[in-house]
Amino acid sequence: AMVFQHHNLFINKNAIENVAEALIVVKKMPKKQAFELAYEKLELVGLKDKLYSYAFELSGGQAQRVGIARALAVNPSLMLFDEPTSALDAELVGEVLEVIKNIKDQSMLIVTHELNFAKSVADEIVFMSEGEILEQSLTQDFFKKPKHPRVKQFLARFDNEDFCI
Repeated sequence: AMVFQHHNLFINKNAIENVAEALIVVKKMPKKQAFELAYEKLELVGLKDKLYSYAFELSGGQAQRVGIARALAVNPSLMLFDEPTSALDAELVGEVLEVIKNIKDQSMLIVTHELNFAKSVADEIVFMSEGEILEQSLTQDFFKKPKHPRVKQFLARFDNEDFCI
């Protein structure tokens, strides 16, 4: 399942309907069961109080969390996150990152520029530039012992105190 940069919610559906839609249409799940699962996933991402809110009534962080709940609901073997915080105000970034951190036992591929977040959750880091993989290593090796000159140059821009995890 994929969580996009922009939440891409159906504007004519509330939060619980947005999560249940794919379960009903694609997975052919009975409506009652789909809505029960949608409720469970919205509760997991901290939105139990926003079940019947439409996208225009949600903050960017809340809408993004609906997108995360929608992706989780289909029980994917892999979650893909494409810059899940890029379209958010700085104050909303933390709430989305916290939800992603709290997803347990889920394989994820996260494209991000949030280096502290990557350092705190990633098992491996893949550094790409202009569509090419320049380095792939364990997280601690990436930050402490980068091999590629471009990665060293990139990390040198940041003071070690920037990575305070």
